Amino acid sequence: MTITLITGANKGIGFETARQLLALGHVVYIGARDVERGEKAAAALGARFVRLDVTDDASVSSALAAIESAEGRLDVLVNNAGVLGQGGTDGPTALRAFDTNAVGIVRVTEAALPLLRRSPNPTVVTVSSSAGSFWAVTNPARPEFSLPLALYSASKAAATMLTVQYAKSQPGIKFNAVEPGTTATDMTAAFGIGRTPEESARVVVRLATLDADGPTGTFQDENGEVPW
Repeated sequence: MTITLITGANKGIGFETARQLLALGHVVYIGARDVERGEKAAAALGARFVRLDVTDDASVSSALAAIESAEGRLDVLVNNAGVLGQGGTDGPTALRAFDTNAVGIVRVTEAALPLLRRSPNPTVVTVSSSAGSFWAVTNPARPEFSLPLALYSASKAAATMLTVQYAKSQPGIKFNAVEPGTTATDMTAAFGIGRTPEESARVVVRLATLDADGPTGTFQDENGEVPW
């Protein structure tokens, strides 16, 4: 069995990623900060639930301890939890965006590393964004060029960089970042754009199910590696 943890998985891309990995035979832990929503999502899918708030060290430690106690290892970690960082470009909003989208990756990954090292094929996927790509946001032909989300973009650039640095420092574990595609979720409802979460989740699932000789240290979308 492949043991998988997905953060922020009670809705959207995380939820659909969980559904698809369950169909492939994974044992999936849905991490969510809201217990009621997380348990409801897990029950709907036939997954397992752990309370996990990526902005809280104690919550992260408790969640990984629960997985260690139940499973003894972790094979796949999907860093999916994220926020848009709307509400003004100010210090408190910036701290929240970076704490969730970047620092949260560090908290969860560091707590998960001992469990991942026990896996025969450890894999980490970070749901990033081409909104954090210098190449994309400076290209007038790209939709990211006009995206009015400075803090989201900056924090996702940090998320991609963290992925590359972890790949370098942890050569026995595959680390890849993914641009899942513009997706219609509650995060993007104000923009009225995006395809279904089911379609975008397929991109995440592809990187979550790499063979042992799969790539590491990359930033990819459904068409392959993305400049950034």
